[in-house]
This record gives sequence, structure tokens and C-alpha cells, in this order.
Amino acid sequence: MNVARSFNNWRKYRQTITELGRMTNRELNDLGINRADIDSVARASVAR
Repeated sequence: MNVARSFNNWRKYRQTITELGRMTNRELNDLGINRADIDSVARASVAR
């Protein structure tokens, strides 16, 4: 994996963490996400 792709994946991961972290527990629940699952959801967003 090249440096540019690694950096873009890291940015996407951090952006997902930030956006989901700003949501309330109720908003996360509406999406079917538990606050403890934010890290795994962010990792999955990079894997796509």
C-alpha cells in the first residue's frame, strides 16, 4: 500500500470516528450502532 493511500485511509478513519463520536447515543442507536462499536465501524469504512 502506498503512502498516499495509507494517509487517505487514515483520514477517512479519523473522519468517521469524529462524526460518529459527535452523535448522541440516541442517534447512534437509530443507526444500529453502539458507542462501543464506533472503532470497528470506522475500521470497516476504510476496508471498503
